Amino acid sequence: MRLSLVVHSKVPTVVANPTSPEVDAYIAAASEPQRSVMTSLRACIRDIVPEAEECISYAMPGYRLRGKVVAGFAAFKKHVGFFPHSGQVLKEIPDALVGYGVSGKGAGVHLPLDKPVPTVLIAQIVDIRKHQAFS
Repeated sequence: MRLSLVVHSKVPTVVANPTSPEVDAYIAAASEPQRSVMTSLRACIRDIVPEAEECISYAMPGYRLRGKVVAGFAAFKKHVGFFPHSGQVLKEIPDALVGYGVSGKGAGVHLPLDKPVPTVLIAQIVDIRKHQAFS
């Protein structure tokens, strides 16, 4: 008699949602270096919230979690904008934003085209947004 041992992990794994064809098209339509920055930013966001659904929200790529958009980005001529989809998030971390442009109403961060995506800052912003949205 042959026995098989099956081990089931008790650690839940989170599988990333599939990418959105609309977001693929948005990024593909951008010029360089915006396209490369957005590709890196997309990977960063998907690492932080793999369970989020990619969508287009406010005519830009967004990441919806439990019905609320918690992150998004858009290409501009001189930067890529990162948006937590809440005007209250960036107010909590002014010191972390030193050296970055911030939109006039404080709703978005201007990411430079000639520097790597600040993954720690993006994670911090998304964490604050998630806390605000779901607490």
